[in-house]
Amino acid sequence: MTKTVVAAALGECVHVAGVSNFLRLAESAGWRTVFLGPAVPVGELLAAARREKADLVGVSYRLTPETGERLLGLFAEEAADLHAAGVRFAFAGTPPVAERAAALGDFFEAIFDGSETPEQVLAYLKGQPARDPGEEDFPQTTVERILWKRPFPILRHHFGLPTMADSITGIEAIAEAGALDLISLGTDQDAQENFFHPERQDPRRTGAGGVPVRTPDDFRALLAASRRGNYPLMRAYSGTDDFIRYAEVLVETIHNAWCAIPLYWFNQMDGRGPWDLEGSIGEHQQVMAWYGGRGIPVELNEPHHWGMRDSSDVTFVVSAFLSAYNAKKYGVQDYIAQLMFNSPPGLSDAMDLAKMAAVVALISPLEGENFRIWKQTRTGLLSHPLDPDAARGHLAASIYLQMALRPDIIHIVGHTEAHHAATAADVIEASRIVRRAIQNGLGAPDMVQTPEVLARRDELVSEARVLLEAIRALAAAGVEDPWADAATLARSVTLGLMDAPQLKNNRYGRGETRTRIVGGQSLAVDENGRPLTESERLSRLSGKEAE
Repeated sequence: MTKTVVAAALGECVHVAGVSNFLRLAESAGWRTVFLGPAVPVGELLAAARREKADLVGVSYRLTPETGERLLGLFAEEAADLHAAGVRFAFAGTPPVAERAAALGDFFEAIFDGSETPEQVLAYLKGQPARDPGEEDFPQTTVERILWKRPFPILRHHFGLPTMADSITGIEAIAEAGALDLISLGTDQDAQENFFHPERQDPRRTGAGGVPVRTPDDFRALLAASRRGNYPLMRAYSGTDDFIRYAEVLVETIHNAWCAIPLYWFNQMDGRGPWDLEGSIGEHQQVMAWYGGRGIPVELNEPHHWGMRDSSDVTFVVSAFLSAYNAKKYGVQDYIAQLMFNSPPGLSDAMDLAKMAAVVALISPLEGENFRIWKQTRTGLLSHPLDPDAARGHLAASIYLQMALRPDIIHIVGHTEAHHAATAADVIEASRIVRRAIQNGLGAPDMVQTPEVLARRDELVSEARVLLEAIRALAAAGVEDPWADAATLARSVTLGLMDAPQLKNNRYGRGETRTRIVGGQSLAVDENGRPLTESERLSRLSGKEAE
């Protein structure tokens, strides 16, 4: 049954912007709303509450605290019968007036002084207790949290300091601040590669790149630190060896919110793991199947690895499609499509957005009853300027652009990234910047529908299909599904179909493709800098093979 909220600015107060925002959030949470406007007398507001059979009455007052105190006292007296009948009352005003409202005891079940985030107000409207919520009040699975928090995306940030003690203290601070919906544990390389191999661990690199987790109890301690505040979810990357054993540990200890694993990377090709290219692809596919079989979402943190190596936009888009395709093939029901903007740096906002729109256009047809896609956007890992003020501006602008895709998840890449790994204070500050950009972005025009973005989107979709068909043609006789075949995918790299300039002199990749930023796009070019269509680029590869 739909609940009704009646709200107004009380007495002589004419400030209604806060009331309007409150009712807008109430509508998104499924409430029927009745707005009475500014400067509403006590009797008129209470008469409307009775007439509309209000479940909740919202009262705002933003003028002199002393006057407000007298007015709210009168209001509480006149509303005593409604309060006794179970009607709920909430107040919003300036901090000094909010203090006076609090002095009325438990008449107002919620008091907002303007310091709350829109997400906190929305959580209240969706049924979270106004005071001291517990873990049961915050959804503890990814999909539930996404749906519960809409229209806002859930927020995540990478966090892990070089010691367990500092990481635990930091997680406690982040959770208490309600800064994130999910803490993405940054573990050091030995944790990811050698968790089950103490003999391979090097004490000299302990804490290099993140928190030095060495036992299941270390993971449990990190989760325990998060059991406060807004009770954020927790997850960690899937490691680079002993994949299934490591997955079992993550699920058992931190209730891994979702799996994150690449398709082509984290192996000998990028020096981050012991597996060869084809072998690692097969292992990653098994990990997808393992998580999919347990109903746990899977993210393939894949396309940005190509983009950060200066690949063409076409290669980026194709890698994103192959990621989603393999996730579906190997039994994933909830797929998290990662869309890292600003990779490579130098892309214009319009062309960057067009590239992401092309990814969405290609993968959306894969959706069905047993395969749901959740969009996760993030700022480019290498894109933040070193100057801290400029970096804050870049973070806000990037998030505003990302909101054009209406993401379900925003992976915050903190503004300190170019200088140092984020501290808890950095994470909290970044989340505040991002929240404001999200709030503004929800009311932005639909930038995807601009002619230049649509034209580039369609061009990329067409060019991506050329490369995808070329990869399909690589399959050996008898291979039924080339796009999900580890050997075929490996050959797409070794033969140069999937390529990027920074793979030059690589053990597996060719690095023969030249790219250049032209008109805000990352394009494959010839030796003279002339842009090549994908057919032209592939034809040149074929010619080299024939020589």
